[in-house]
Amino acid sequence: MMPLALRLAGRELRGGLRGFRVFLLCLSLGVMAIAAVGTLRGMIAAGLADQGAVLLGGDARLQFTYRFASEAERDWMAARALQVSEVVDFRSMIVVGEDRALTQVKAVDDLYPLVGALRLEPDLPLDQALAGRDGLPGAVLDPVLAARLGLAIGDSFRLGAQDFVLMARLIHEPDSLGGGFSLGPRSLVRRADLAASGLIGPGTLFDSEYRLTLPAGTDLDMLQAEAEAEFADSGLRWNDRRSANPGVDRFVARLSDFLVLVGLAGLAVGGVGIATAVRAWAEARRETLGILRVLGADGRLILAVMLAQVLAVSALGIAVGLLFGALLPMLAAPILSGLLPFPLQATLSLRALVEAGFYGVLTALIFSLWPLSGAARQRAAALFRGGAGARPGWTAASVVAGLALTLIGTATLLSGNRWLALGTAGGIAVALALLALAGMGLRRSARRLAHRPRGRLALRAALAALGAPRGEAVPALLALGLGLTVLAAMGQIDANLRRTIAADLPARAPAFYVLDIQPDQIDAFRKMLSDDPEVGKVEAAPMLRGVLSRINGRPAAEVAGDHWVVRGDRGLTTLAGAPADLASGKWWPADYSGPPQLAFSAKEGAEIGLKLGDRLSVNVLGREIEAELVAFRNVDFSSAGMGFIMTLNPGALAGAPQTHIATIHAPPDAEARLMRDLGRAFPNITLIAVRGAIARAAEALGAIATATATAAASVMVTGLVVLVGTAAAGEGARAREAAILKVLGATRGMILRSFALRAALLGTMAGAVALVAGSAAAWAVIVWVMEGEFMLAPLVALAIVGGGALASLLAGLAFALRPLRARPAQVLRATE
Repeated sequence: MMPLALRLAGRELRGGLRGFRVFLLCLSLGVMAIAAVGTLRGMIAAGLADQGAVLLGGDARLQFTYRFASEAERDWMAARALQVSEVVDFRSMIVVGEDRALTQVKAVDDLYPLVGALRLEPDLPLDQALAGRDGLPGAVLDPVLAARLGLAIGDSFRLGAQDFVLMARLIHEPDSLGGGFSLGPRSLVRRADLAASGLIGPGTLFDSEYRLTLPAGTDLDMLQAEAEAEFADSGLRWNDRRSANPGVDRFVARLSDFLVLVGLAGLAVGGVGIATAVRAWAEARRETLGILRVLGADGRLILAVMLAQVLAVSALGIAVGLLFGALLPMLAAPILSGLLPFPLQATLSLRALVEAGFYGVLTALIFSLWPLSGAARQRAAALFRGGAGARPGWTAASVVAGLALTLIGTATLLSGNRWLALGTAGGIAVALALLALAGMGLRRSARRLAHRPRGRLALRAALAALGAPRGEAVPALLALGLGLTVLAAMGQIDANLRRTIAADLPARAPAFYVLDIQPDQIDAFRKMLSDDPEVGKVEAAPMLRGVLSRINGRPAAEVAGDHWVVRGDRGLTTLAGAPADLASGKWWPADYSGPPQLAFSAKEGAEIGLKLGDRLSVNVLGREIEAELVAFRNVDFSSAGMGFIMTLNPGALAGAPQTHIATIHAPPDAEARLMRDLGRAFPNITLIAVRGAIARAAEALGAIATATATAAASVMVTGLVVLVGTAAAGEGARAREAAILKVLGATRGMILRSFALRAALLGTMAGAVALVAGSAAAWAVIVWVMEGEFMLAPLVALAIVGGGALASLLAGLAFALRPLRARPAQVLRATE
């Protein structure tokens, strides 16, 4: 049977691809989106891998918090590395007269940078820039920071108790990405010049980094295992050139996973167009199928002939999608490289192309088999009479269900976030079901209402057309509605996040975080603020940072997995009396002096699977402290106030060099004065203006929102293509409808109003359903995933409903003009 089916399919395809244009476009767009995202992800990964040593500052990096490497650790590094460069990284305040600004200071040695090259303005060697002049040590500042403080080359400023002179502006820092997110612009100084600043001392918050260049052929896995075994309880954190910044890797992976899922939503929208195109193509070949039936062809042969043609066209559409999906990121690489701190590698990702092609094949089969199976089951008499199509059999339904489960399962397995993948698949399925039900409900309601509005001929004609058994209500609603659903969800999520960051968070958040308050300064600090009438609430607590290293004797990463709490060092505090936010357990007495005890944040503890009585080991300043978990606290991080994952009894950290952290609530007009007065009284402290941090978060959110909105817009483009294809496919039916109405005395204006009303009703219904489904999805993400408060954004809602109505209206009117111009006699003779 197959040779005969392929021969017949080949003959059919000689007539060209008429009827498959929408099919090809929908499939190509969906495959292209997924292939482009995967290719871009591969290019970024290749760029990170190629530039790993440059971004990290060396082949490997050993990092410590609150301390420098011990003599034994330095000897170990020196014995295995060709070169070792020490870098100290911390936050501080630059002071110029009465003006102050937060900066991220990088104090370097004479070997910096081991890998890569700095670019300064003016162009001079780094050692010359840091040598300074006129008896002052030199410094290099980020141009934004220099402009903010009004500093020109040769001007002086103060860091802590040390004066520096600005020698150059920092144009390019090769290892900027390796340091991760920073709240302030960069300053570069020499490590030796910090001795008199008072900024680096016992208990102050800083990171020491040791960048290593290694001999060629060094086994990084073995070296990492040796370092972690040799200094298991030292609080050492290891990175190497294979993953210069794990946070960036995770972010790129999560964002690309999300964009692939949005691409799959686009394929689902395109699938509606595929099903519509296949159904229209099968309808146009009724006579051919009837002749095959009369000549003895059974349903299996007819299905094989049609499926062979669909697969051949699918192969073409997938090939086109893969071609453009691979080419577009490469063409955009020069532009994108200018926006990234490393060059993209213009390489093809075979995995991305195979994944996109596989999704394309499954989508084509899922949405084609249903209408093809129905056409293949029709009898010859029904085919020649033009009766209603047969329903697909249980076999076809089972195959379609199996293919759909395969698609969902594959997307879930390949995604880094399986719950997100399952949620997306479930959301798409629910949205399609809602839109299909809305389409059927609209068809039934229109059929009933068509005879009621007496005298309103345009409305009656529009309702009669919408109620037709083979009308365009369901396919048009599915095509436009799913794209609008994705846009509605993205719009509501973005609006809620922006509202939280721009309005709710600043209203609850403190004005300042204050770091590195020394123990002998805390009383004077509190008194100064308590005497200030403009200062509201002030909270202060001792703070250290530590690494949760073990849980019940096992490495914490084995127990907690990839949870953020165990990825690096976390803030911890000590507290004598029981807090007001105690959730469960029993707090230690205020005068407790026994073995170390610990309280943990209840939410994060539940996520990790902790329970009362567990033994937790925390590495603080290279010392391993094992404590019994005796209580859980309800720690609220949503207000951007003071919150600690771990709290220890004071005796557990007795003798450790602690500083204090504080939060200050004050009105915006008092912030500048407070920063000036506190900086003058306590020059070593660091003040972080929360509003500035919120602005940086909003800026980062804006970039992410742009990427997701672009992806959602691509889904909408596919939906518009399907809508236009559906309108084009119904052009012949509109011509016959217009001809009959003209014969019955209708004017062109009335017919045009009828077409416009029909399109507007479809678009409004699609927008309304999309608004409900998209808002429900956004509510689930905001409330369940982000644990925030959801509020419907009315402007976004109106834009979705209005946009749906407008898009449908324009598409309907675009294909209404030719039917209106056609002469009734010609149209009716052609349909006899």
